[in-house]
Amino acid sequence: MALNGTMVKIETVTVGSGGAANIEFTNIPQTYTDLKVVLSARTNRASVNSDIYVEFNGNTSAIYSFRRLYGDGSAATSDSLTNNAKGGFVGVAAGANATASTFGNTEFYIPNYTGSTNKSFSGDGVNENNATSALSTLIAGLWANTSAITSIKILDYNSASFVQHSTATLYGISRTTAQIKATGGMVYDTDTHVYHLFNASGTFTPLQNLTVDYLVVAGGGGASMGGGGGGGLRSTVTATGGGGSLESALSLTANTNYTVTIGAGGAGGAHPGGSGGTNGGNSVFSTITATGGGGGGKGDQNGIAGGAGGGGGGNGSGTSTGGAGTANQGFAGGGNGGFTGSPFSGGGGGGAGAVGGNATANNIAGNGGNGVTVAITGSSVAYAGGGGGAMAQVNAGTVGTGGTGGGANGRSSDGVGTSASSNTGGGGGAASGSNTGGAGGSGVVIVRYAK
Repeated sequence: MALNGTMVKIETVTVGSGGAANIEFTNIPQTYTDLKVVLSARTNRASVNSDIYVEFNGNTSAIYSFRRLYGDGSAATSDSLTNNAKGGFVGVAAGANATASTFGNTEFYIPNYTGSTNKSFSGDGVNENNATSALSTLIAGLWANTSAITSIKILDYNSASFVQHSTATLYGISRTTAQIKATGGMVYDTDTHVYHLFNASGTFTPLQNLTVDYLVVAGGGGASMGGGGGGGLRSTVTATGGGGSLESALSLTANTNYTVTIGAGGAGGAHPGGSGGTNGGNSVFSTITATGGGGGGKGDQNGIAGGAGGGGGGNGSGTSTGGAGTANQGFAGGGNGGFTGSPFSGGGGGGAGAVGGNATANNIAGNGGNGVTVAITGSSVAYAGGGGGAMAQVNAGTVGTGGTGGGANGRSSDGVGTSASSNTGGGGGAASGSNTGGAGGSGVVIVRYAK
C-alpha cells in the first residue's frame, strides 16, 4: 500500500560476502508511474571513486547519453557523452582506495518508465574519502528507447565488482490522482484500490456515485478488575465481528457528506471502592454504527455489555459474569469462574473474534478474547481484542493476557493498568489491588473503493 504520490519499496538487493559483478532488478512491476533507486556501494576498483552506470532491459546498443556536473572539493567541471553503448551514468561509489569501510551514495530517478517515449533519467551521487578526492556528481541522461523498463542492471563502468554490504533499493512511485474518487481522512492506495483512513472523526465525501467497502471499529472498553471488552467491529472485507456474516457494501451518492465518528476508548475504573471500567464510544460511518466495548467489572460486579463484553470482577461470592457482546460485532466477556478464594481473579474482556476467558483458578485471571483480522488495506491487521483480567491483590497470581488486536495485558504489580493502543479498538488491561484499570483504545474507520 502507498500514500498516493509517495514511494513504495519494491525490492532491496544486498551484496553478500563473495561480492557481485552487478546489482540487478528484474520483472519490475508496471503499475507505477516513476521509479527511484537508492544505492549505497563500494567496489574493488583500484581508485578512490568508482563510476556507476545502468543498463535498462539488458540493452547495450549505442543509445545512452548523459551530461554530468561534478566536483572533488577543489575544482568543478562537467562532461557529456552521446551514443554510448555501455549504459548511462547515474552516480558514484567508493573505490578500493577510499577510506576503509566508507560507501558512496547514489540516487537516480526514472520518470514515466512504462511510457512509449524515450526514457530520461537523473542521478545524484556523493563519495566521502575522509581525506582528498571526495566527489559529488549530478547527472541528467537519456535512454533513446520507447520500450517500458522491465529490468535495471547497476554496474561499475570499469568492470569492477561490488563488495559485501553494497545495497540497492528500488521504489515505485504513483503520481496520478485521477483514481481518487472521494475526499476525507488519509488517502492511500494499492494496485487495485484506494482507501481512506480515519483515525479521528471527520467527513467522507464521494466525488461521484460510489460503492464502498468499510471497516468500522468502535472504541474499546476500560478495565477494572475485569478486562475491558474490545470495540464492536463491522466489516465488508475478510471477516466481521461476533462470528457473523460479512456486512454489505454501501452505495453512496456523489457530493454528499457522510459523517465519520471515531469512538474514544472507555476509561478504566478502580477496585474495589471506585467505579468499574466504562464503555468505549461508538464509531459511525454513514448508516453503520459499531458499538463501544463493554467496561470491565470491579469486585463481584459483572462485566458491562458492549460491542464485545467486559470481563467480570472477582471477589468473595464468585458469581460475576462477563458482559454480553453485540450480535455480529463481538463476543461476551469472561467471569471469575466461580472461584471464591484469595486473591480473587477476574475475567478477561471479550474480543470481536472470541469470548473472553473465565478465571481458571483463585489466582489465575482470564485472558482477553482475540480480535478479528481484516485485510481491507491489503495487509492483514487485527483489531478489537479484549483486555486481560487481574486480581484483588497485587503480585499474588497470574494476570490475563490481552487478545490479538490491541487488547492490553492485565497488570499484577502495583500501579495503573495497561491501556490499549490507539485506533485498535482494544480493551484495557485490568489492574490488581485497589488500582485503576487501563483505558480502552480508540476506534478506527477505513473506507475502500476500486480504482
